[in-house]
Amino acid sequence: MRGRVVSGVVVIGLGVVLGLVGPVAGKFDNGVCEALSVVFSGGWPWACFAFLVGISRTSKGEAALLASFGLAAGVVAYYLFKDAYPARGGVGGGVSTMVLTWGVAAFLFGAPVGVVGSLARTPGIGGLFFRLLVPLIAWFETSQRLRMEAEGQGGVVWGTWAVVRVGACLVAALLVGHTAWGWWRGRSGRADASARGL
Repeated sequence: MRGRVVSGVVVIGLGVVLGLVGPVAGKFDNGVCEALSVVFSGGWPWACFAFLVGISRTSKGEAALLASFGLAAGVVAYYLFKDAYPARGGVGGGVSTMVLTWGVAAFLFGAPVGVVGSLARTPGIGGLFFRLLVPLIAWFETSQRLRMEAEGQGGVVWGTWAVVRVGACLVAALLVGHTAWGWWRGRSGRADASARGL
């Protein structure tokens, strides 16, 4: 029981950090911080967080619950910071509606992604589809942004989206290659055992 409480506190703490990285980085005027802000203001890092919470849990119920609470904590931190330190020319206020709307959405979104993370622990081809979820989300989101929002954006924003998209493709290729290699090694091992009469 104590271990579960500690796990819950750690996940909620990490969720708060997730929620703060984007808006805090956006307060600094340099390329690295701007890129960090762009990355963590997108949806795929949030999906990745819920997925990683799920992959760290053996119980699907625990994966769903912790991922939901972690994402909801991140949303609360995100909007409270944005309200306390509004962007230049902006004003605070009205944070409760955003926290409620996006907090509920994050809570509902976290559960299935956490379960997918838990299912991604399945070895071999059986778990491959689940392991590909985050790279597919990252690729799709950044592709859409490059197609619909890139015009008028600065070079750092455009470059960050392009790098994330290429990175998502590389990660997906590595996951497929690793799974194929594992399958081939297992097949070769079974063939060798058969040949030896085992």
